[in-house]
Amino acid sequence: MTTTTSRIPVTKAVVPAAGLGTRFLPATKATPKEMLPVVDKPAIQYVVEEASAAGLSDILMVTGRNKRALEDHFDRAYELEELLVRKGDEDRLRRVRESVELANMHYVRQGDPKGLGHAVSVAEQHVAGQPFAVLLGDDLIDPRDPLLARMIEVQQELGGSVVALMEVDPSQIHLYGCAAVKANGFGEDVFQVTDLVEKPEPGEAPSNYAVIGRYVLDPLVFDVLRETPPGRGGEIQLTDALRELTTREAEAGGQVHGVLFKGRRYDTGDRADYLRAIVRLAAEREDLGPEFRSWLREFVGSELQD
Repeated sequence: MTTTTSRIPVTKAVVPAAGLGTRFLPATKATPKEMLPVVDKPAIQYVVEEASAAGLSDILMVTGRNKRALEDHFDRAYELEELLVRKGDEDRLRRVRESVELANMHYVRQGDPKGLGHAVSVAEQHVAGQPFAVLLGDDLIDPRDPLLARMIEVQQELGGSVVALMEVDPSQIHLYGCAAVKANGFGEDVFQVTDLVEKPEPGEAPSNYAVIGRYVLDPLVFDVLRETPPGRGGEIQLTDALRELTTREAEAGGQVHGVLFKGRRYDTGDRADYLRAIVRLAAEREDLGPEFRSWLREFVGSELQD
């Protein structure tokens, strides 16, 4: 049994990035889905920036075949940097170097694509018995709404594992893991999770609280994942392992808590939501926003007249 200590500081993050990105074919035939640009940065950089801003300086990326571009992006590009230095282009040089300076990056391959639970399990040796965060690359959280920092605060205070929750329309809950919750007295945004269901059938969801792609996990989860059989889709589901943890309240590290998020979230896992994320983020940029918003108003106005 893994020994857990809830007061160990959270300094490590795991970013699963081994998926094939089939919803974005043919763009992802040779390019990792995580490297698709959201305005002018790949989606994965937003995720690493979020982890770094929350104080997580050690990041393990779980990758697979044809994902070498992820490693290259967070590495030095000496020839490009030298070219920009010679041109005196300090602005682009700064932007190229940003990704290198965010955190200490490490990489491991998942091997067999057996699901999110399996992807998390391959991080066990790197995590080394410490609580750790998991950030899914499809969910981009606006930096003005520091969800991860709040989740770490809750984990350090209450121990156990913490999942991020978001209220969704009941008609959409079948697209998510779903949590049954009860108040725990820690704050209006914090609940004890009493049950979890992966993508429940319509009418069978215990609530409209969806689990979104941020977790702070006690290392006890690795013990549970070793015993978790394939679930929905024939994959090892992290939701199933967390559901088992909700039954181990008396065991160190066994409780599961939820933090309700009401901030800005951009979903890049769906093509239509990916486009909406680009529009929202571009419209809010100081350098692009004014001109882009003006064009967008004209475009929408002309489309409505047609």
